[in-house]
Amino acid sequence: MNGSDVAVSALRKSFGSFEALKDVSLEIRKGEFFSLLGPSGCGKTTLLRLIAGFEDPDSGAIAIDRRDVLGLPPDKRRCNTVFQSYALFPHLTVFENVAFSLRLRKVPNRLLKDLVMKHLSLVQLEGHAHKKPSLLSGGQKQRVAIARALINEPSVLLLDEPLSALDAKLRQHMLLELDAIHDKVGITFIYVTHDQAEALSISDRIAVMDGGRVLQVGKPTEIYENPKSDFVARFIGDTNIFQGLVVERCGDIALVEAEGFGPLLVEANGDGPVGARVRVAVRPEKLRISREAPQGGLQGAHAAAGSEINVMRGSVEEPIYSGFQTKYYVRGENGMSLVVFRQHANWSEGRPDIAWKDDVYLSWSARDAVIVETTAGHDEGGGSAP
Repeated sequence: MNGSDVAVSALRKSFGSFEALKDVSLEIRKGEFFSLLGPSGCGKTTLLRLIAGFEDPDSGAIAIDRRDVLGLPPDKRRCNTVFQSYALFPHLTVFENVAFSLRLRKVPNRLLKDLVMKHLSLVQLEGHAHKKPSLLSGGQKQRVAIARALINEPSVLLLDEPLSALDAKLRQHMLLELDAIHDKVGITFIYVTHDQAEALSISDRIAVMDGGRVLQVGKPTEIYENPKSDFVARFIGDTNIFQGLVVERCGDIALVEAEGFGPLLVEANGDGPVGARVRVAVRPEKLRISREAPQGGLQGAHAAAGSEINVMRGSVEEPIYSGFQTKYYVRGENGMSLVVFRQHANWSEGRPDIAWKDDVYLSWSARDAVIVETTAGHDEGGGSAP
């Protein structure tokens, strides 16, 4: 099987007064595992249905391998869809469910049998060929649906939240199987999900959507480590958000006067000129928590020369133990509350455990603080090194 590239340009789609897609443009590469990620109602399933041909856009263009497919019915687009509900025929066996489209095309029986068993082997269900769907688990039903979609040799496989009906452990197992199937068949997968962990773990690239728009497209590491907006930072995993004013710059390090915190060192990389109002994101696992004050960090209005470490003193409001890590909610002296994760690679990492109401210090590098939004403000003049 060979994959296809998919390009959508300036797509708009409304249902009555509700605008589901607002000027959406994307380029999906041949053979890519590409995820559409966002909350319910953000437009990701609508976009998938437009690519499949189940809906027509109000305006815009859709091309598969640079060929305009608007106006073509679904069966002429070389796309097949795997639905959340499986959509299996309950009265047919697993074999006949997978063979259904081949029988419609009057494929000779010997070839049909070989093709069906090949695809059942691909999804590891060759031993269940003669069972009815009612005798299968949820994960097995989803694999039948995938085999049925792949047997038509599509160049693009569209997956609409295919794992959402499964329990957590089975979802993880199916994710690994989906990834293995993608590697074997080599076609383009477009995967719709609202689950951030799914998208991050399986995708080559991700498009984060909200309110009918694409907010950011990138590799999982780019989306997680360098979110381009407040929404993306908050939606992809846990994060701490600061708001404030850039008061000084020195190279790629900015000093932000953060509300409820005070002076904050941030890696700016071209963002956040002096005088701009910014939002800054720091992931909880980037923070370090201890009972002792770190050396040479920025705390209040004073910093050690050349330091890039931020420090906050506070009190533990709530520790939540999760086995592999503890999540701490810490209230700072200035009133700001931060979340920090401490991994349990070794028991307490050789340090005394930190408990409820303990006085602690949080510290993190300016390099781990990312400006996610910038609003032009009054320029108060140039700054020196923080």
